[in-house]
Amino acid sequence: MGSILNAMDISAAGMRVQGDRIGVVSQNIANADTAANTPNSEPYRRKSVIFKNELDRATGVNKVTVDRVVEDPSNDFKLKYMPSHPGADQSGYIRLPNINTLIESMDMKEAQRSYEANMGMLKISKGMLGKTIDLIGK
Repeated sequence: MGSILNAMDISAAGMRVQGDRIGVVSQNIANADTAANTPNSEPYRRKSVIFKNELDRATGVNKVTVDRVVEDPSNDFKLKYMPSHPGADQSGYIRLPNINTLIESMDMKEAQRSYEANMGMLKISKGMLGKTIDLIGK
């Protein structure tokens, strides 16, 4: 039964990190059109999640965890002509975040599919555990 419980624990860890990833992607999408407040300030920077494998010493299995959330260092800010905006430069342009909503949507879909795959494994493990308990009880 220990192997089944470990499988459930690993799947739950996968669901947790994909949930965190979905949160970061959601934050990126929500800020995609957020301009800098002043001409000299930078707009929101795209963030991404860095994962790592971590040994769970109690169970002896490797689980995925969030190592850190990092900002995209590129300065690929979009320029948009809006001379009345408080963040506009002398030429009337504002800087918008380095976010491509199409890429963010694809990242969101990938995270969702990975979350669902881990959930499926958790359901399978739960079913196996239930059948094992039924066999032991007979």
